[in-house]
Amino acid sequence: MTREAYLQSYRIRFLVTGGAGFIGSHLCEKLLENEHFVVALDNLQTGSLKNIEHLLSHPNFVFVEDSVLNEPVLAKYMGMCDIAVHLAAAVGVKYILEHPIESLSVNIAGTEMLLAQAVNFKKRVFLASTSEVYGKQSGDLLRETDDLRIGPTSIFRWSYACSKALDEFLALAYSRSHRLPVIVGRFFNTVGPRQVGTYGMVIPRFVDHALAGQPIPVHGDGHQSRTFTHVKDSVEMIYRLVMCPAAWGQVLNIGGRETVSINELAQRTIDKTGSSSQIQYIPYDKVYGPDFQDIERRVPCLDRLKAVLGTIPSLGLDRILDDVIAHKRRDLESAEPAAVGGRTLAALAARELELAVR
Repeated sequence: MTREAYLQSYRIRFLVTGGAGFIGSHLCEKLLENEHFVVALDNLQTGSLKNIEHLLSHPNFVFVEDSVLNEPVLAKYMGMCDIAVHLAAAVGVKYILEHPIESLSVNIAGTEMLLAQAVNFKKRVFLASTSEVYGKQSGDLLRETDDLRIGPTSIFRWSYACSKALDEFLALAYSRSHRLPVIVGRFFNTVGPRQVGTYGMVIPRFVDHALAGQPIPVHGDGHQSRTFTHVKDSVEMIYRLVMCPAAWGQVLNIGGRETVSINELAQRTIDKTGSSSQIQYIPYDKVYGPDFQDIERRVPCLDRLKAVLGTIPSLGLDRILDDVIAHKRRDLESAEPAAVGGRTLAALAARELELAVR
């Protein structure tokens, strides 16, 4: 029996778009551990085969290297699966700024195509959204019912927020018009092993520099505060939500409970790695160009998630840092020199320092 024939006969079958990405690869592991069948669809633009190479020989796993924008391929595997988890998206502030057209196309057209196929085949959908949709909203706790405050169209940072907000509107419209069982999860800074700092993800970037003994690049004054979610918690929440009918048709925050400033985060990274690194402050315009806007505070209210599931993420920042540091150290031991996006850490650190002193 071929893998595809087996897929058609298996009881609970998942399609994970972006399955070779950071969150996607961890979700695939979670689903396989629970004896489900998984098709991972990824074009490897930001995902990596390295993330899933240990899964390729698994009898319940199929990897398809293709785009969510390839409608015949999407329809083929949507028809074979029971539940679609849509993680494929252009992510990371730096990536969005460098690839604005591609990012908008993938985030909007890809989502609409997936939802249409889900209706055709009557499949359940989990849509990954982001805390970015809150925009400039920076209250004490951000609630799913809060107004969104997006910045001007001339500042491309907000194109990502707008595209994901439109994704949410599309998902909820399909839910209302076609009774499609859709769940929207707004992620707040999911972090863990396998995440890279290439496109601005702060914790892996800090850890990379700390382990290399290079200056820790803090953008702005470092007073901005965030919460971080361990990827194990994020995939656990996804899994519980897709299995919970009470979640259908809802938008839910998925985030950690511990709030930390970026300055505190940098210092904790230095302390945990035992690094001699110093904090190096870099103005936003030296990293992202002119007119960049950032948010001072972004912290989720998790009341709705707790009401629906009876639980919320539990792994704290210390566990996140410990796991990321351990993973990075293993990578350094197995590859010499460690490279990120084709450039060594030393080269990246030199570039950060050059930007800082201009």
